[in-house]
Amino acid sequence: MTYTPVITGTGVFTPEQSISNAELIVAFNAYADRFNAENADAIAAGTVEAKAHSSEEFILKASGIERRYVMDKSGILDPDVMHPLLRQRDDDEPSIMAEMAVDAAQKALKASGKTASDVGAVICAASNLERAYPAVAIEIQDLLGVDGFAFDMNVACSSATFGIQAAADMVRSGSIKSALVVNPEICSAHLEWRDRDCHFIFGDVATAMLIEREEDAKGPYFEIKSTRCATSFSNNIRNNNGYLRRSRPDGLADRRDMQFMQNGRKVFKEVLPLVSTHIAEHMDDTGISAEHLKRLWLHQANKSMNDFIGKKVLGRSPAPGEQPNILQEYANTSSAGSIIAFSKYSDDLSAGDLGIICSFGAGYSVGSVIVERHG
Repeated sequence: MTYTPVITGTGVFTPEQSISNAELIVAFNAYADRFNAENADAIAAGTVEAKAHSSEEFILKASGIERRYVMDKSGILDPDVMHPLLRQRDDDEPSIMAEMAVDAAQKALKASGKTASDVGAVICAASNLERAYPAVAIEIQDLLGVDGFAFDMNVACSSATFGIQAAADMVRSGSIKSALVVNPEICSAHLEWRDRDCHFIFGDVATAMLIEREEDAKGPYFEIKSTRCATSFSNNIRNNNGYLRRSRPDGLADRRDMQFMQNGRKVFKEVLPLVSTHIAEHMDDTGISAEHLKRLWLHQANKSMNDFIGKKVLGRSPAPGEQPNILQEYANTSSAGSIIAFSKYSDDLSAGDLGIICSFGAGYSVGSVIVERHG
């Protein structure tokens, strides 16, 4: 016997602190001025490249981002630090990622009218996990009081949609009745805030989604009609940090490649056709045409990328509300971005309306989820 998997609730944890573009450029430009002063002789000799100033206009034009939420802004805005300062927690207290995820998960459960006793599995799907083991998902499971099992998974910015597919497949097969897919993203910790080309990109957030059998839904829900995932290896988005670092020559040195790196032009050129084709083929194989779609909840990386994909998928420029963007407020939150958009811009849909949740990024990876509103 097979079951129909449905989304019955979502939750979003938003940090209390936020950083505007204006605040960000003050810190970055102070750092750039200090760097240039300290390296004045080498810059004059041509052996070191001077750091250019950033600006609000540059950030907005490059990304569409206006601000971002973070777990700590004090270190990010300190030219002597330029990264978040997060307290070292004891092993017997909740980790920061689990704490964020639990908040989002409890909101998703409340929206579903369910409790932890109704959950069969927890999947922690995120682009960066704060430790190798024990699994953060199992810690979240314990903090929530969920029976069953839990596991971590990482497919970078596509982690959430890959997690949805895994949960939906398990619910459909009958191996579990329901699953929480949680996406705690502390992107501020792997961003290189000293790099003008990317210092504005990321923010922090956690999202959660409850997926369960259709007959167990207590209110309106979204049927997961079809899921599709794909990967294609690329080095154009990369982070070389990891537990083997100390074993290598100069492994603990302050190396640029130990933080988020990307070749933006290549990513833009290669990812856009990959995602557009992926969605088009998924729709075609499912028998859905562009005129059937009411909403696109896309990965929130860059406004220009989303505008391009939306136009390719729909065959025209998306009308207001058809392709909601939240990156102007949240910035890029990796796997959580499309889920924030879905959580905030889905309640207004009517029964029978169709939409697509899609995420894409490092790997390359792309995941799409076709959903239909019920109730």
